[in-house]
Amino acid sequence: MFDRKHNCVVVVGAQWGDEGKGKLVDVLAEQADVVVRYQGGANAGHTVVVGERQFVLHQIPSGILHRRTRCVVGNGVVLDPETFFGELEQLAAQGIEIAGRLFVSDRAHVVLPYHQLLDQASEKQQQIGTTGRGIGPAYEDKIGRRGVRVTDLCRGTGAREFLEPRVERANALLRLMGSAATANLDEHVELFGRLGARLRPLATDTGLLVHRALRSSQRVLLEGAQGALLDVDHGTYPFVTSSNTTAGGAAVGAGIGPTEIDGVLGVVKAYTTRVGNGPLPTEAPGELQTRLRDLGSEFGATTGRPRRCGWFDATVVRYSARVNGLTGLAVTKLDVLDTFAEIPVCVSYRLDGVECGEVPSDVEVLERVEPVYEVLPGWQRAISGARRLADLPPPARAYLDRLEDLAGQPIRYVSVGTRRDQIIEV
Repeated sequence: MFDRKHNCVVVVGAQWGDEGKGKLVDVLAEQADVVVRYQGGANAGHTVVVGERQFVLHQIPSGILHRRTRCVVGNGVVLDPETFFGELEQLAAQGIEIAGRLFVSDRAHVVLPYHQLLDQASEKQQQIGTTGRGIGPAYEDKIGRRGVRVTDLCRGTGAREFLEPRVERANALLRLMGSAATANLDEHVELFGRLGARLRPLATDTGLLVHRALRSSQRVLLEGAQGALLDVDHGTYPFVTSSNTTAGGAAVGAGIGPTEIDGVLGVVKAYTTRVGNGPLPTEAPGELQTRLRDLGSEFGATTGRPRRCGWFDATVVRYSARVNGLTGLAVTKLDVLDTFAEIPVCVSYRLDGVECGEVPSDVEVLERVEPVYEVLPGWQRAISGARRLADLPPPARAYLDRLEDLAGQPIRYVSVGTRRDQIIEV
């Protein structure tokens, strides 16, 4: 994706998340100078396999595994500092050198324990399928202009006066929701001081850092979390996350202008999954779903929750291509389909007997659509050893060609396994 015309590339999930973005970012980061995580929080899990080692990254950009790459947590992220430092410690214990390579936006908002209590109480009422990690309430506070930013933690003075009205408000809301949980002000003040001291050396104006990198013709990779169908504006609302996961959010969340972005890579699985509640039109029935889940190890990297599984939905991917302005696709987990004799692909929907080629905005309507399937022949042989497109059996190449036609986007990368060397550049 990087060339003379593409110095700033966004990697987005083009389905409901869990598409394998971390794996693609890790591969592309070898060519990048700076990798920026631009939205989301500790509810995201990007899994990267290097040799025999597996790394699960929640808030730190996937480029951290490349020693020369600088990594940025952008202003669009809601940072959970406690788990952030736990993640840093785990990486250091595995021999990953981080000193001087990791920066956190001083404008990024912070997730505190009272946000997590509010999230858990809210989930009991709404049943959205959140992870309960405080992401939504932190974004609510941000938009409500009562948020806590990294710069507030780093100030080092007046923590009690700053936190007291916020903790009191959180406790009032918890009582209104019928929760017995209570946020403790003293614990928050102690946390503020301890974490602020650790964040201070990492905090900076990361938008300026990225801007300067681009001005000096360095290559910048913008990494999203979740997927387009979980975008708070363009996803299956209200069964969405609390931020803009689409490429438009990359400029805002990284602190740069939209004209700086010159490529958008959409990552899709060769089938479809989602975690939590909400519509999934191509969800496979019983045994087929279990088979897909087991073959693909479809369990959440952050929560361990089993993912719902189904067939590739071209209607969703076309929609995602439109709202993201995709310039290419990466197809992951093609090898999961190795043993299927036939593979259905959803080419459009039927709603009340009428063909529907777009994703409805109303989730109740989306729950009622019937997928229109085209059944393609499987290849029924292992493809994990393929290193070039020509190494794939003809039915596998035909499957990719059909996905490309249906999505209206060129396929740039194909993944046939979990390791770095199992990604084919097309």
